[in-house]
Amino acid sequence: MNDADVSKQIQQMVRFIRQEAEEKANEISVSAEEVEFKVSEYSMQLNASRIKVLQAQDDVVNAMKESASKDLLNVSHDHHVYKRLLKDLIVQSLVRLKEPGVLLRCRKEDLHLVESVLDSAKEEYASKVNVHPPEIIVDDVHLPPGPSHHHGFFHHHAEAHGPFCSGGVVIASRDGKIVFENTLDARLDVAFNKKLPEKAVLSQSRNDIRPSNQEVTPDFIKQITIRGETYEKAKHGTNN
Repeated sequence: MNDADVSKQIQQMVRFIRQEAEEKANEISVSAEEVEFKVSEYSMQLNASRIKVLQAQDDVVNAMKESASKDLLNVSHDHHVYKRLLKDLIVQSLVRLKEPGVLLRCRKEDLHLVESVLDSAKEEYASKVNVHPPEIIVDDVHLPPGPSHHHGFFHHHAEAHGPFCSGGVVIASRDGKIVFENTLDARLDVAFNKKLPEKAVLSQSRNDIRPSNQEVTPDFIKQITIRGETYEKAKHGTNN
């Protein structure tokens, strides 16, 4: 075999090796694209599933909150227990503010109950923190009334039918810079906002959900109040 034949044979081998390498590279490229597509598709499906789970959790939490909101309306119907609850809410508000004089605002329908417990609430507060009883001025402006039955109870209907208040009080410092909103609705909002992840997880277990036929009692409201964070804001003379 002469040099020309050897060179020709080597060139044929090189072309064969190059062609085989290109075919393998194409196969690898196609496989990589298929894998990338499958990974992208799986990622999209996973994200969609997560969104569905979060939406389902949010729906359950909202349903629980709406159910609790309905039950709040029954709290003020029993004047005996509601009167005691109002006193406790006033005392707690005074303890949080620790002001010598405050302005109190309540619903017009609760005015007589609030006035009937003011003296005992001031004395209890003074005894708790070892100070003189504070001066409490009841504001002439009242909180909104409770939602009417024909307007429904759900929070997402509230804006369409105007503001409402299920009960409780709002107490502010005399200069208006510190406001403690201790209404039943505010306490419920604070409790659910703080416990939202916990509520979403607990809602998956039927044993952990409060039965729908169980009424919201004053003790339940107190738990909401105690567990909720202080709802204070620096207003600097304005309403934010």
